Amino acid sequence: MRKLFSKSVFILFAILAAVSITKLAVSQIDRQTKDDLYSQIELFSYALTTIQAEYAEEPAPKDLIYGSLQGMLSSLDPHSQFLTPDDYKELKTETQGKFGGLGIEISVRDGLLTVITPIEDTPAWKAGIMAGDRIVKIEDELTRDLSLSDAVKKLRGKPGTDIHITVLREDEFKIQDFTITREIIHIQDVKNVQILEDKIGYIRLTEFREDSFKEFDKALKKLKADGAEGLIIDLRNNPGGLLNVAINITEEFLPAGEIIVTTKGRRPSQETVAKSSNTDPTFTSWPMAVLINQGSASGSEIFAGAIKDNKRGVIIGEKSFGKGSVQSVIPLPDGSGIRLTTSKYFTPSGVSIHGVGIEPDIVVKRITPVTEKDEDEQNNIDKIFEKIESKAPDGEDSQEAKMSPAELEARKRLLEDNQVQAALSVLKGIKVYQKFQNSISATPNQS
Repeated sequence: MRKLFSKSVFILFAILAAVSITKLAVSQIDRQTKDDLYSQIELFSYALTTIQAEYAEEPAPKDLIYGSLQGMLSSLDPHSQFLTPDDYKELKTETQGKFGGLGIEISVRDGLLTVITPIEDTPAWKAGIMAGDRIVKIEDELTRDLSLSDAVKKLRGKPGTDIHITVLREDEFKIQDFTITREIIHIQDVKNVQILEDKIGYIRLTEFREDSFKEFDKALKKLKADGAEGLIIDLRNNPGGLLNVAINITEEFLPAGEIIVTTKGRRPSQETVAKSSNTDPTFTSWPMAVLINQGSASGSEIFAGAIKDNKRGVIIGEKSFGKGSVQSVIPLPDGSGIRLTTSKYFTPSGVSIHGVGIEPDIVVKRITPVTEKDEDEQNNIDKIFEKIESKAPDGEDSQEAKMSPAELEARKRLLEDNQVQAALSVLKGIKVYQKFQNSISATPNQS
């Protein structure tokens, strides 16, 4: 009996010692925490045991734990979420550029499900969904208490099926209903690579995903081979993507040592400063303009902020969305995962744009051109072909000669885009100024 008592005392002492050590470690991690984490875990354990014992039907332990994790992550912020094994696989598919759904990037802003941007040439884009639209109903369900992950699940579905959503467009004080047919979403990261005018190249970058840097680098080299001497990068409606890819692309335009972005979290280990390591001067001196709008978020804002703060180019368009938090995807042992906000990013000048956005250097509101009839568009394309046939095959005309009707139509849209025209005007002015400065430097001093 005495031995049993001694053994019990020893076990109790060991448990108390372990708890004391654990509490001391937690205290050292965050001395400011008011709530005792382990007393709260005890509460959670008690609730879990009660549910298992008293619920009307025997619940599956996995369902209870998954449900708890979903609630825990969604309580932190709109961008943190628990990912089931299927969700985790789907997320990896997204970053590779192919998934099913409507083609919109969404977030929660001011408690409302908000469209960050419709992805170009997807069902949502074609239906007329716009950046800033508030999705107030999905089918017949109000979205007020819907988590971001649940909203994504409801919006996605089998290709070919319809979904009905109700949207509040605050700028117009209108509620609109949309019925959209889901499709497999194929995203082309880099689009419309061409020289527009006066040796000024254009690249549309739709997102920052795994292969985006490789495709972007290829586009840059193509423009250089075609004779480009300046560049417009179009980040309008680009919702962001992978942080490292955004940094790699930004690096192309900044000389070594320039700060791209700083991330700051709770712990010193989460504080990083990303600097350019670029030693190739090929594109670091090109005059450049960056187009942004309210659909430009996250990685787009990192790029635009770095270009602006380093005085490397001119930012043109409208204020960006303002998503300045960084999410890390952390796998869990059973194939599930968590997407957790681990830090916030700051532009090179130390400014956080979270909830504020990047202000353009030159504000240019988008003017949507009047839609023309198909017949008129075809006539315009025919005129372009006539122009090509009547001119020598060199310079910009030779570029048009190689274009398909669809590419020519895209070119026509770009040249009629008032924000693109503003960027062209700015870059033409910079080029004239550079020539003027060079001529002054080359002129010998008179004495």
